Order: sequence, then structure tokens, then C-alpha cells
Amino acid sequence: MIEWISNLPNYSAYGTPVYFFYLLLAILPLGIGLYFGKRFSWYEALISFIFIFLMFDGSSWQQGISLIGYVIYQTIIVMAYHHYRQKQNSSGVFYLTAALSILPIVIVKLSPAMVGHNSLLGFLGISYLTFRAVGTVIETRDGMIKEISPWKFIRFILFMPTITSGPIDRYRRFEKDYKKVPTREEYLNLVNTGIFYLFLGFLYKFVIGYFFGQHFYPFFERAALADPSFPSWNLIGVMYTYGLYLFFDFAGYSLFAVAISYFMGVRTPMNFKQPFKSKNLKEFWNRWHISLSFWFRDYIFMRFVFLATKKRWFKNRNVLSSTAYMLNMLLMGFWHGITWYYILYGFLQGLGLVINDWWLRFKRKNLKQLPHNKFTTGVAIFVTFNFVMFTFLIFSGFLDTYLFK
Repeated sequence: MIEWISNLPNYSAYGTPVYFFYLLLAILPLGIGLYFGKRFSWYEALISFIFIFLMFDGSSWQQGISLIGYVIYQTIIVMAYHHYRQKQNSSGVFYLTAALSILPIVIVKLSPAMVGHNSLLGFLGISYLTFRAVGTVIETRDGMIKEISPWKFIRFILFMPTITSGPIDRYRRFEKDYKKVPTREEYLNLVNTGIFYLFLGFLYKFVIGYFFGQHFYPFFERAALADPSFPSWNLIGVMYTYGLYLFFDFAGYSLFAVAISYFMGVRTPMNFKQPFKSKNLKEFWNRWHISLSFWFRDYIFMRFVFLATKKRWFKNRNVLSSTAYMLNMLLMGFWHGITWYYILYGFLQGLGLVINDWWLRFKRKNLKQLPHNKFTTGVAIFVTFNFVMFTFLIFSGFLDTYLFK
């Protein structure tokens, strides 16, 4: 059986035009049903199973087994806590449940640093599924989720268009959207928008992202490694080409996920909104990887601020917010991996947010006459863009090779 699965063709999500051909053909009956006001849940479940299987068969069969075990594990945790929450609300039980839900991703992230190889528990998309599962536990604790079943949770956590790289949805939003079948006019608008996102995603990922990722970035990478001077113009080339590749590749993927979700009658939230137009770092994180940054904002930053305010840990609210920024972004850095460049990336992003808040306070108090026009706006965008690009250079891990190896 395992040998048969390992010999099957593997189709990574949105990786090739062939994948899109098969996927669009497969979801066509769903679209016809939605056009006539019917949601074929059974057919959607079948199609989702087939395409998830194709993502994790072939050489990825071990990841597929890990995915099955992971979903069973998280379903047991979520349903057990939901049953408990109907009668009691102990903080200790909540924190234990949240820790158990996070445990698999902690093991996966720590394994390379601790034992020198990746954990067998890992699979593509485990981080995004963990965010959904933990978010469901938190919403249950807050009393926002009144009713949930194993099937509904599995349907949510394994929603096929977003399974491997998001966007990260919330259970309440997803379930409310899923239960309401759009009207014919609403669905046609979704399809029209989805088609636009699909073509824009192709432009981003397979045209612009391809040239940056396969030509420009490798060229500057080779040139920088061959150049003994530090810093060098080639290193600056690495910085900009990697940052732009990261955006166009990831934004293109996210557009695909949103487009396919729309075709399936689900309004998955957008993940990018022209982030390089941001005038400061806080605005950037409201536009970049939005589902991730808002998850950290709502479940880490805001809860830490609330708890610290309640316990009166800080006398100065500016010190409190600065500490929360640093904690929030450092945790995001650790989430990406236990390496110095991910952690430094998180630290610099947190420090940037602290400085950004300080500057806004200073400007309001001492620079009231500072003009607000196209020039000053352009300067703000320029500074923000270049700071982001510098942190992306660190995030890329290239400096680990460039400086030490």
C-alpha cells in the first residue's frame, strides 16, 4: 500500500498549470450548484479529500500520515475542550488545552535545533492548521463558539484551498460564511472577483515572481558570494530581489487560495493589500500577511496588554505597548524557526514598531508644524520600504551563508 502511494504523482498546491486545470474542472459542479442556490457539501468533501491526497502522496506520503494523525489529535483536543467549556471555565484548563494544541508545532520547530533533523510529525501547512486550531480553542474559551462538531471542525481546518499556506481563517467567520449559501448575484460577483484574482495571481507568481526568484535573485546571490567586499552592491541586489520575490510569490499564492475559495462560495479573507505603499511599519503589518499579523495581534499582543493591565505589571502604558510589540514579534520570529536570522528578524520588527510608536508620539508633541504632503508621505514610504527590505534580507538566511560559511 505504502509503495503504491509513494509511486503516485504528487501535485503541490497551485504549483503547475496542470494542477489548476484539474482543480477548476473538479470544482465546476460546485459552482453550478452554487449558481442554483445549492451547496454540495458531500461533493466538496470528496474533491477536497482527493486533492489533499494528491498533495501528500508520492514522495510526501509520510507527511500525509502525519497530517491524518495531526487532524485526529487536534479534533480530540478541540471537542474535549468544547465539551468542558459548556460547564466550566478554568484558566488552568484553558492554558493546558492551548499548550497541548500548540505542542506539535513546538516539537516540529525545535527538532532541527535539538536533534539535527526535521521531526516526523511535520508536514506542509502544519503552522497554518495550528493557528486555526488554537484560534478555535481561544474563541471557545471566550464563549464566541456556541456549537461545533467534529465534522465542522475538520471541514474548517482542512479547507482545501488554504491548507498549505493560508490565509489563516477564523472558525466563526468561516462557519457563518459556509452556512450561508450566496444568492445568484452574490455568487456571480464572487466568481467575477475570483477570476480577476486568479489572473493577477498568475502574473504575480508565475511571471514576476518567476523572474525575481529564478533569475534576478540567483544572479545577485552568486555575485555577492563571489565578491569579497562587505557590504557590496551585489548584497544590496540580493536584498531587493529577495524581498520582491518573497512578496510576488507569496501574494500570488494567496490570491490563488482566495480565488478558489470564492469559486467554492467561501469569502476567505485577503492576505495582502499593497504593503509597499505603507507609510510606517504598523501600517505595513496591517497590509502584509494580514491573516498572520492579525492573529498575533488579537491572540498575543492584545491579550498580553489586557493581562498586563489587569495585573498592573507596568505603570507606563508606553512601556507596556513597547514590551507587547517586542514579545509579539519575537514570538513571530521564533515561529518561523529556531535560527538566529529568524529571531533577529522578529527582534528588529518589534524594535521598529517601538521606534515607530515613539516617533508618532514625538511628532504629535514636538513637530506639529511638520507638513503633511506628497513629499513627506513619499519619504515615509521610502524609509518603511527600505527597512522592510533590510529585515527581509536577514529573514532570507542568505547572510548565514554570506558571513559564516
